[in-house]
Amino acid sequence: MTTVRRQLLDKIEDPRAFHQSAHELRELQLQAARELFAERREQIPLLQKRAADAGVDEIRTLADLVPLLFSHTAYKSYPKAFLDQGRWARLSQWLRTLTVQDVTQVDVAGVRDIDEWIERFWRAGFPLLATSGTSGKCSLLPRTDADRQAAERHQYYTMGFQYPQRPARDRHFFYLGPRGGPNSGVDIGLIHAQQWGRPDSIHFLSDEPLRLADTLKMVELRKRMAEGSATPGEIAAAEAEAKERAARMAPRLAELTEKIIACRREPMFLTGQWAQHLQIIETARAMGVRDGEFHPESLISAGGGVKGIALPADYRERVDAFYGSVRRSSGYGMTEMLQTLSKCEAGRYHRAPGVILLVLDESGTQLLNDRSDGVVAGRAAFLDLSCEARWGGIISGDRIQVDCADSCPCGRSGPTVLDSIARFAPPGQDDHIGCAGTIDAYIRGAIDA
Repeated sequence: MTTVRRQLLDKIEDPRAFHQSAHELRELQLQAARELFAERREQIPLLQKRAADAGVDEIRTLADLVPLLFSHTAYKSYPKAFLDQGRWARLSQWLRTLTVQDVTQVDVAGVRDIDEWIERFWRAGFPLLATSGTSGKCSLLPRTDADRQAAERHQYYTMGFQYPQRPARDRHFFYLGPRGGPNSGVDIGLIHAQQWGRPDSIHFLSDEPLRLADTLKMVELRKRMAEGSATPGEIAAAEAEAKERAARMAPRLAELTEKIIACRREPMFLTGQWAQHLQIIETARAMGVRDGEFHPESLISAGGGVKGIALPADYRERVDAFYGSVRRSSGYGMTEMLQTLSKCEAGRYHRAPGVILLVLDESGTQLLNDRSDGVVAGRAAFLDLSCEARWGGIISGDRIQVDCADSCPCGRSGPTVLDSIARFAPPGQDDHIGCAGTIDAYIRGAIDA
């Protein structure tokens, strides 16, 4: 790792990490981006191709980064037929275009599904992660042990960063998700358990590992049901399986809720989705628990879980009122990143020194926040300088507003992302990012060669 890049990443350990202005960091970030690009372009075939096509041989300004960024869809740009037809060696070949690692040497003979394919990678020393696959395809994210360590360090110094405390493995820990599975969200949950949880009081919603094949199978069936091509037998089997799973999970959440309520007057770490928090509230009400009975040093995190679920309009207010004056933590980022942006007391998201924040136009081709000092709206993009296994430059599907001023109402330095984040494309619809088509075309050519 280059000296400048390490210097920026090490700043996260400084108590004043979020008090350094964009002006202070600008030249260091630009130099780190220049050095990282020079290294990664020789290692990652897709980045090398993007640089050649764009005529970029050096990062002289932040604008030079824009044509080198990958669309967030790049990590699930493999042909779906590779999964459907069990062409696992070809899937490995696809992954090689996106990583510094020679993953084509992993033995995939006899693999039956995506979960076994990922397991083979872990056994071979490539701890690959994946997203949930609820869109029909899961992003596959190359990672090294160094990447895991970088994520651990980032979480250690930024989770609840606005409060005067560090993780000390001294509180009841509740994660309303599975204990295992090669999923990016689950991995963060495991990191938090390791850093915050009392060894004698760490609780997960389920001991069953998350299985991607099951999720993808269900998404495919729903698609065929919408098209009218699913058979009555397939639908009946899926409904029976869903009922059986719900019958297993409901008692577990009720059991976990009782433990949460029993521990409410002691510091805890609790993280889950909005809908799950509402279920906890419903059970707590039946037990006679009132609002605001939780220990004020408890760290409560809520988010996600709203897609396709009918929640009351005031669900956030209900959850906030129930837990009361606890410590809350929220972050913004992408599963393709190792570092997230942390939310401050003023409700704004701050980027770490090792994250370059870019605001692009809707097509993802023009930089909008270069040397601006006002509020800029556009598409969120990032260069995460901590990534080792892959290129950390990524374009999101999010519409954001960034206040480029060098100060935040919380007293820390800017720039800051306002709490008005929205998606460019509604769920189920394609998001049109300028580079996505050319990236897909290059990858198809590379794996067909």
